Parts: sequence; C-alpha cells; structure tokens
Amino acid sequence: MLIRVMGWLLLIEGIFMAVPVATAIVYDEEDIYAFLWTIAVTMGCGIAATTCVRPRRFDMGKREGFLLTALVWVVFSSFGMLPFILSSLRLGVSDAFFEAMSGFTTTGASVIDGTSCNLSHAVHMWRSLMQWIGGMGIILFTLAVLPMLNSSGGMQMFNAEVTGITHEKLRPRVSSTAKRLWLVYTLLTIILCVLYWLGPMDGFDSICHALSTMSTGGFSTQAESIGAWNSLYIKIVTTIFMFIGGVNFALIFKISTGQISSAWKNETFRLYIRLILVIFAIFDLSLLLNPAIPDTWEGLTIDPLFQIVSMMSSTGYVISGSEQWGNTIFAVTLLLMFFGACAGSTSGGAKIDRALLLWKNSRNELYRCIYPNHVLSVNNNGRTMSPELVNKVGVFLCLYVLVIIAGGVILTTTGLPVNDSFFSAFSCVSNTGLGTVSADASGSFASVSDPGKWILSALMLTGRLEIFTVLVLLTPTFWRK
Repeated sequence: MLIRVMGWLLLIEGIFMAVPVATAIVYDEEDIYAFLWTIAVTMGCGIAATTCVRPRRFDMGKREGFLLTALVWVVFSSFGMLPFILSSLRLGVSDAFFEAMSGFTTTGASVIDGTSCNLSHAVHMWRSLMQWIGGMGIILFTLAVLPMLNSSGGMQMFNAEVTGITHEKLRPRVSSTAKRLWLVYTLLTIILCVLYWLGPMDGFDSICHALSTMSTGGFSTQAESIGAWNSLYIKIVTTIFMFIGGVNFALIFKISTGQISSAWKNETFRLYIRLILVIFAIFDLSLLLNPAIPDTWEGLTIDPLFQIVSMMSSTGYVISGSEQWGNTIFAVTLLLMFFGACAGSTSGGAKIDRALLLWKNSRNELYRCIYPNHVLSVNNNGRTMSPELVNKVGVFLCLYVLVIIAGGVILTTTGLPVNDSFFSAFSCVSNTGLGTVSADASGSFASVSDPGKWILSALMLTGRLEIFTVLVLLTPTFWRK
C-alpha cells in the first residue's frame, strides 16, 4: 500500500512539473528537455507503482503513516532534483538533492551562486514551486486530492506532517480539512502575486516570489533577493505576507469565514504579535545606539520589522547591511530562528506554541517549590492540556536542541569549522536556510563538502517534520511486528 500511494504521489509531482515546462516554452529555453525527461521518468515510476502493485490490505496504521510521511519527502526530493542535474545548471547529485530538499522543506538554503545569472526561467519556476508545494505540505495536498486516504491512515499522516502540538480539524473528514487549508493558502498566494505585479516586479518575478514568500521559503530569482528592487513597497508587502505565513492557517480560515474574534481569543496569536512588537523595540533601541547606522525612517521602522518577521517566519530574507546592526540584534535573531512563529503555519522553528506551554509549566513548577501540595494545570486557549502533552513538549524541545548539537558535531568531522558547523545545523533544523559568511562569501552552502550536504539535507527533513516523525524511524521498536 505504501508503494502504491507513493506512485500516486509521483504522478502528482509529474503534473506539477508541467508548470516549468510551460515556462520553458514561453521563454524558448533548452531546459525544457530536462523537465520533459524528468516528467517521463517520474510519471513512468508512478504508473508502474500504481498498476503493478496489488496490495492485499488498503488500510494503513500508525507505523505506515510515519514511514510514508518521511519517505514522501525523500522520494519527492529524489525526483525533484533531476532537473538540476539534467538542465544547463549541471549540478552533481549531492548538490542537486540538497537544493531539492531545501526547496521542499522551505528551508531556502542553496548551493547555487549568482542566482539570476546561472538559472533559466524554468529552473527558477521549479525552485519556487517546490517551496510552495512543501509549504503547506505534500501529504496534506495528497489528502486533499485522494479522499480514499481519509479512512486509511489519513489522520495519522495529517498529524505526522502538519506542524504543532495539537492539530485542529476544520471538518469531520481529514480530506475536507486539507482542502480548506489548501484553498486559503492558494488564494493568499494569488493575492500576493497580484500585489507584487502591481509594484516594480514583472509577471515572472511576481509569481516566483509569491510562491516562495507565501511558503516562507525564501528562494529568489535575483542574487540580491528582495533587495534587488530597492523598493519600500516590496518590503511592506513582503513583511505583511511573511507575517501571515507565520500564522496558523486554521485560524486564518476561521477569520476568512467571519470568525474574526477567534484571532484575538487565540493565546498564541496574541503572543506572536506581542513578541514582534517587543523585539521591534529592542531592535530599534540597538539601532539608535549604533553610530554606524543612519537614523532614517525606513531604517528604523520597515527594515527592522522586515528582518524580525523574516526570521520568525523562517523565510530567511535578509536586509542588506543588517550584518552591521550589532551583536545584540544577532543574538535576538538566533532566538527568533529557534522558536519561529505559530504552529500550523508554513514557518519553521520549534514554534512559539511550545514556548508558551513551556513557560506556563515552568511557572507552575516554581510555584510548587513553595506550595508542593497544590495541583496546577497548564491551560491553553481555555483548554486544559494533559500532562502527557505537556511532557511531550518538554521532550520535543530537548530533542530539538540535541539534534542541532549532534548535527553540528557530525558536521565538524567533514572539515567544516566549528562555528559554521553548529550555525549551519541550527539554520537547517529551523528551516531558515541562512548560510555562513566564513563558509562562503555569497552566503550559500556551495563550499560545504558532499557528506556535509547530505547531513544538512537530513537535518532539514528532521526539522520540517518536527523531529518525532523522523527519529521514530530510527528506533528498533518501530520495525518490530
């Protein structure tokens, strides 16, 4: 059954590849052949898997759901990397897989130097489209278009892929919930595309940046990224939609149906806004005290706000010259990268929902030091969280840190400097995708060794699927009957 579902997923991926083919036709590019060959291979494997495999059982349990969810991202990246190998870009297997995994996990890390010079329009489109598909989730899209999975492990796959502590169903059936979430996501992307097009961007750049911004991925068609347009309008529009990308999409759906009060009743959403405002004040104060930074209106308002939302949403767009903002801002930026935005959004990081529960549980434990006989519960949005759920949050955060540490230590064995190893591991697990200047002057990961790129690819996947879905596959218990 896993192989058959994987075949359907490959057919879906092959259909998506028709978009860069159409792009290559419009711009009369030779890379059309790379995508046509990729479509042939992908669709061929998909057809073989769906027609040649006859499963005895059509239901999937908890273990099959975990395995399928993790495998889908690896398989999608394995076939999604083929255009990078076959096109004029001619990337090696390690570089191509890294680029594809970075795209689907919306990390935004890249091994490609001089983006606007080396890539065709078709490849640019495929990079942006990969991020858009991965932003809301490959499994979630499959549940929307293959309703049969609703009764055969669909809920398990939904829980394994969608980020967060608890997973809110908007409709009784998982497939209906998936359709609603994808509808909101698609409409927001279209609106953003139109807004970009009304500004200084042309049609092609508008589409690519709408796909990568709404997914909080951060790929760009220009080497200078958003800064290539030097436009206040572009910065404001991008900041607004990066902020939206960091909000739980189930909450956005409720707002779109007229339940506006549900937004402010949501504790996590209120914390998201308050954190942005508090950190904005810290950034502004640091910039005012820094004599190297000019006191301009844009430099003290839009630029820091853009940077804060970009880091919290794990989009990874960076304001030009932000490296001169000082160590205090850099330290706060690391915290933003660690916790990210809201669960159920397209952002990376550990999620501020978990930070909120950790704070409440820690506060209770401090209270118990004085009043040990008091029974205290952890509440969130008016509901009491079970002790098991609170315990899971603590375990998740511990594992999150341990994965970053382990990734950093392993990367040092590949020859990468210690500071670059740990920052790269942190950047990839949080799905932010920031490169290190000392590793490569362009901020890309091109100078990382091939083994290092495979390690970072694994870290990106682990971070995107929020640790448990990947780590559970490494336990002996998972494979026992």
